[in-house]
Amino acid sequence: MHGWSAVGDSERLLDVLLAGGRRADRLTHVERIPARTGEQVDWPAWADTSLVAGYRALGVERPWRHQVEAADAAWAGRHTVLATSTGSGKSLAFWLPALSAVRADIGAGLLDPGRIESVQRRGSVLYLCPTKALAADQLTALDRLLTAAHSRDVRVATCDGDTAMAERRWVQDYADVVLTNPDFLHFSLLPGHRRWARLLASLQYVVVDECHAFRGVFGAHVAAVLRRLRRLAAHYGTGPGPTFVLASATTSDPAASASRLLGVDAADVVAITHDTSPAGRKTFALWQPPELPGTQAPWSRAPLAVDPWATGASDEAVVDVDIDVVDGERPRRSATAEIAELLADLTVAGARSLAFTRSRRAAESVAIVTQRHLAAVDPSLAGQVAAYRGGYLPEERRALESSIRTGRLRALATTNALELGVDISGLDVVLIAGWPGTRVSLWQQAGRAGRAGADGLVALVAREDPLDTFLVHHPEAIFAAPVEATVFDPANPYVLAPHLCAAAAELPLRAEELGLFGPDTRELLDVLVERGALRRRASGWYWTRHDSAARLTSLRGTGGDPVRVVEEETGRMLGTVDFAAADATVHPGAVYTHQGITFVVTELHLDDAVALVARRDVDFGTWARWQTSIDIRSTRDERDWGPVTWGFGQVDVATQVLSFQRKRIPDLLVLGSQELDLPVQTLTTAAVWWTVPAAVLAEAGITAELAPGALHAAEHASIGLLPLLATCDRWDLGGVSTEMHVDTERATVFVYDGYPGGAGFAERGFHLGATWLRATREAIAGCRCATGCPACIQSPKCGNANNPLEKAAAIRLLDAVLAYAPEPGEAGLSASTAETPS
Repeated sequence: MHGWSAVGDSERLLDVLLAGGRRADRLTHVERIPARTGEQVDWPAWADTSLVAGYRALGVERPWRHQVEAADAAWAGRHTVLATSTGSGKSLAFWLPALSAVRADIGAGLLDPGRIESVQRRGSVLYLCPTKALAADQLTALDRLLTAAHSRDVRVATCDGDTAMAERRWVQDYADVVLTNPDFLHFSLLPGHRRWARLLASLQYVVVDECHAFRGVFGAHVAAVLRRLRRLAAHYGTGPGPTFVLASATTSDPAASASRLLGVDAADVVAITHDTSPAGRKTFALWQPPELPGTQAPWSRAPLAVDPWATGASDEAVVDVDIDVVDGERPRRSATAEIAELLADLTVAGARSLAFTRSRRAAESVAIVTQRHLAAVDPSLAGQVAAYRGGYLPEERRALESSIRTGRLRALATTNALELGVDISGLDVVLIAGWPGTRVSLWQQAGRAGRAGADGLVALVAREDPLDTFLVHHPEAIFAAPVEATVFDPANPYVLAPHLCAAAAELPLRAEELGLFGPDTRELLDVLVERGALRRRASGWYWTRHDSAARLTSLRGTGGDPVRVVEEETGRMLGTVDFAAADATVHPGAVYTHQGITFVVTELHLDDAVALVARRDVDFGTWARWQTSIDIRSTRDERDWGPVTWGFGQVDVATQVLSFQRKRIPDLLVLGSQELDLPVQTLTTAAVWWTVPAAVLAEAGITAELAPGALHAAEHASIGLLPLLATCDRWDLGGVSTEMHVDTERATVFVYDGYPGGAGFAERGFHLGATWLRATREAIAGCRCATGCPACIQSPKCGNANNPLEKAAAIRLLDAVLAYAPEPGEAGLSASTAETPS
């Protein structure tokens, strides 16, 4: 190992990545983000002196200005959102006012216990975050602070679905600060609110941490849960109700997102967005893995960026193998293989690094391959690299976090489990294997490098994907564009309806409360009454069934109960598959892999949400083939670009899995195919679409023979590029294209949200259509392949095996459509004045 310290030497670390110039051709761009000095201010006069002493004992002599501005607003009773970079100390901003309030109540109760004005209920605090791991991390940090402050009279506890009943009763009776997650609120605390009456009646602050993670359908669910919480707090409490303090990564218009999440007016939310903490210089490299020499693959093969065992169409199912692409000009090395080599070189050089991957399997793969590289150089180095992901036991995660903090481990290959607020600092390098889905996530991950004012190096390594390829060759789309708004739709009836049932089960819904849930609530309640879910009385709406209303929905679900995968011989449950993906992934004959062991599906019972599998060693994987049709139910908005029409509205998407192919692993030789007899699945959701009349197609030289392939290619590429504009991933979206649609009577391209009722992503695409299609056109035209590849027009989730596709015709089609587009000026890719997070 080299004897120099890598800390603060980002240029030298960049040279390690470049291998002294041998890998220079892989570097597509270097962005140097200058250092930022911090701005400290005095502690607020209202702050509890013991807490201030505790922070000082922990090394915080004076706070940063943004911390005090947020804390002041919260102390004054204003709903507050603090949206600043990773490592900027957001937790101090919410704990200082919340704990000062609790300490003040404790002190008042001790003044003179015999006086009636001293007999009061101690104020309480509820802390919510997306994961149990983050709540546990906050508990550790709070214990450290309260110990340093000699304030152990503040009673703090975590409480979630894993908490034992005896401990839960103690929390209900005595805890001043309860750390939990929205799922526990939904399933337990709110339905059992009478047992939590003490907490709800005394609730002064609700902290919503990492609130940018509440997006899409999950965000809509959490918005409904927070409205239910506000309603019960008002029922039990007095005065204006609790003050909400939200902590977020840097996002676009955080006040609007926070107000939508809480159900309050944006004017009632104070947004603190100017980061006054210090930051070291960041060197940010964009990187494209090399082409693999001597490889050429035929059109008939499918991209290996999809899990060859076909265990699910989600990020968890994406796996990189040693060759990412088997279509197109020449395949490139996979992002995970490239990351493993870079991580090994950085470890040898003495750097402390994190490598972010897109899936649990990829994190394990990067760690294993990196260890192999290191063992060949110095066997003692292999033990300094490990994987970190969800699914590990809490004690395993804590040990890994401690090891990377102390330097016993030099590198972790991780999923986005370390993107959120778990305290990992002092790292030199962050490697990111593929676009993480949003700029918000990108800057959260990048913020792990060079924290606490030190220099840091970040490298984004592209996968063979339209968006990744576009970004590493268009740095302005990362560095000159604003971060996205957090997109979710609290009015989604498929999300809101079960929460209205849950709210009515908690307390009968009154007419004066309906505004809390949105303007369409009364209409939705009428539907629920008509279906027998609720009963209308003069005093309100009542839940009259005996089962739990909260069990009608899961906050993280996608519609329908998850399908359980069960080993038929033993009855052992191996795992679950989203209901929407079940017919394509666990159909009869499908290969299912669990912890490296292969099974074959023998029966699928969708009505019972069960797939039975049998243990079998096979050397092939299975790929489903399906057809999709789409019907427009209603048009909510429409706009014309001359002869081109854009629409946004509600659609029915009908999908039927027709057959599957068996392909040998790893060369993907087709071994055979089999027909399937599965029912049509219908998804009612939101979609954006654009139509092209025959005259425009003719002007572009697109014949009847070319039109299906041109439209199909444009559809694929546009799905790949929409995540630039909305906080989503391509796996959150679906698409349909047709040269003549029965509803529009024209050639039409649809892109729809892959969730019942919609998630807000398609609507975002509708409002930013010109920006979206310009990026799509550039991604296709800028790709070096001749006829199309996974980096431009092929899709890893196409049900038609990426056929037909016409790259050149797609470019002409988009040119023809964009000729009628409004002039540039929309927010999005071309924005050049936005501040780059650091």
